[in-house]
Amino acid sequence: MGEHARIGAYLKCPSRSEEQVCHHRSRLHNATSPTCETHLQDELLTRESLTTHNMPPWTLISPASRGIGFSLAKRVLQTTNAPVVVTARKDLDQVKEDLLKDGEFDESRLKVFKLDVLGKLHMHFSSQSLLSNYHLDETSIADAASECKKLYASKSHQLQLAFIVPGILFPEKAPAQINADDALLTFRTNTLGPMLMLKHFSPFLPKKNTPPSQDESEMKGLPAVATTVIMSARVGSISDNRLGGWYSYRASKAGVNQLVKTFDNHLRNASGENAMAIAMHPGTVRTDLSKEFWGNVKKEKLFEREWVAERLIGVVGQVGVEGRGKCWDWEGKEVPP
Repeated sequence: MGEHARIGAYLKCPSRSEEQVCHHRSRLHNATSPTCETHLQDELLTRESLTTHNMPPWTLISPASRGIGFSLAKRVLQTTNAPVVVTARKDLDQVKEDLLKDGEFDESRLKVFKLDVLGKLHMHFSSQSLLSNYHLDETSIADAASECKKLYASKSHQLQLAFIVPGILFPEKAPAQINADDALLTFRTNTLGPMLMLKHFSPFLPKKNTPPSQDESEMKGLPAVATTVIMSARVGSISDNRLGGWYSYRASKAGVNQLVKTFDNHLRNASGENAMAIAMHPGTVRTDLSKEFWGNVKKEKLFEREWVAERLIGVVGQVGVEGRGKCWDWEGKEVPP
């Protein structure tokens, strides 16, 4: 590109002052000095660099209204300097208030958006067929991603850490106990929901040519490689299934493991070693999901959610790109597929 074109592009920038514009317009008529040309080129490169690196990476925890998601969000707020986006289906103000309680951090870092991975299931009947057509409305996921796009431009403000943790469990002990509606709800929550989250939030992940942040303060407490975590479970392992039961939950979590592997293969091509995906098994945690099974778990194997959140974030930092596309438990041990 010649200097006339470079200066012309420079003048189109809306942030230039009138004095700067007048100065460089005059140079359009006297663009003969190599020194002058080099100076302008350096200015343009500096401007581009600042545009690319002027904002820190951010984090996402969805949902975070209770359970493990709540504790993960609290932990990220406490141990990093990054902006934190959390989601909830309802009571957004209450969720924000609870997360900020007793916190010694800048509350402007926290944003709470409405998101329901279940969306709305619409049924359409055809006059020519007895079959109904089900349509899952993913609007709330798309809307939340749109709000994030307003705050965090993907070219300058990448998603460095994401925990996608929706979960529901119907513990069928025998085939006769399988209920079609419950099974459908399980897959919509545990598998399809995270799949749609990847659809709408993956554009925020860094690309192959995205330069990593060199600011230690920005990266404090965050993994060096942008990491997307989807919550799985040990019972999602096919090779480790020795007891049976929990048909819909096991199948939905096996689906999560396949989803993570497939998405990570996509990231290998799109992001190289700048982004990766893993699944995680948190163990049996003292939350509403596992409440009816607490009596069957040894005391030392029933974990508090705050402790698990600390362990999971620690494992994310330890795994590295060598462990991408796999499922890891709270101890940092691989869960076999």
